Amino acid sequence: MRSRFRRASARCGWPFTAFSSQVDKRGARSATVAVSGLDVPIIGEPMTAMDDARKRLGRIGVGFMTPIAPAEEWRRAARRVEDAGYGSIWVNESIGGREVFTQLSVMLAATERVLLGSAVANLWARHPATMQGAASVLADAYPGRLALGVGVSMGALVEQSGQTWTSPLTRMRQYLDDMDAAVAAAPVPEMPFPRLVAALGPKMQGLAREKADGALPAAMPVEHTRLARERLGPDKLLIVMQTAIRETDPEKARAIARGTQMLELPGSPYVRSLKSLGYDEAALAGGGSDEVIDACFPWGDEDTIRERIQDHLDAGADHVCVTVFTPDLASSADEYERLAPALL
Repeated sequence: MRSRFRRASARCGWPFTAFSSQVDKRGARSATVAVSGLDVPIIGEPMTAMDDARKRLGRIGVGFMTPIAPAEEWRRAARRVEDAGYGSIWVNESIGGREVFTQLSVMLAATERVLLGSAVANLWARHPATMQGAASVLADAYPGRLALGVGVSMGALVEQSGQTWTSPLTRMRQYLDDMDAAVAAAPVPEMPFPRLVAALGPKMQGLAREKADGALPAAMPVEHTRLARERLGPDKLLIVMQTAIRETDPEKARAIARGTQMLELPGSPYVRSLKSLGYDEAALAGGGSDEVIDACFPWGDEDTIRERIQDHLDAGADHVCVTVFTPDLASSADEYERLAPALL
């Protein structure tokens, strides 16, 4: 940026003497140019992480949730999705196994344009200073191509890792504060990365509004997206994850959705969120009633899935990450290529 304004000043005859740029703890960059001894703010600055991500993301991205696969398969799948025209690729992680920042770096190096995001980076998997440092290094290496989604996981999974589960809201708040405290020790990317919180409930969404650039809810009905936008306000990023099932037979499609067992996991946050929307115990039992499944999973042919995804965009989502149920990465890429003409 410094050289860009030096060249501009030369063309315009300005007596350019200095350039300064600052980044606050939220990742927003502001800049000034010294002209004849006066500090003149650059028009359009600061460019926030939210502003930049909103421009780059587009409307639709995809998620790769395959647990383990060779690096070359990830590279090929990422290139195919990028070539199909999607705006983003999101990957998740557990505690151990496929580490999310290493995985993101593999795909960032294999692609040229597409934004890569964590959905999510598990805060129980690393120290907050390490989270901040890892994201900063990747954002510095690949300007404008990283989004950081941070999640608090679920109690049963955390306990299995040998750690002690604590209040998710308290844990997330402290973790975000500790990430902010580590900013000074991390690289400062030229283009700040957005930080998102995996937030289903109103309290966690309130925290996302207060201390992050937006929220990243998953597997919820359109009404949840509408409420999330109201809670976040008009400016924060709202990136919604939806699992599409390209199956037109209702019984088969619903059986595939129930196979996720997302409503049967101990302490499932999805159950709590659906109850807050008015679904009762009977509707949530047995993997979910037909009404619940139909509300949470867009299924059908390509055009029907497109309409269901558009409903979330109309309800206030900035971007929808579409995931699919497939046995491997190549099959996922096949599905995304087939859906691309309808979704993009």
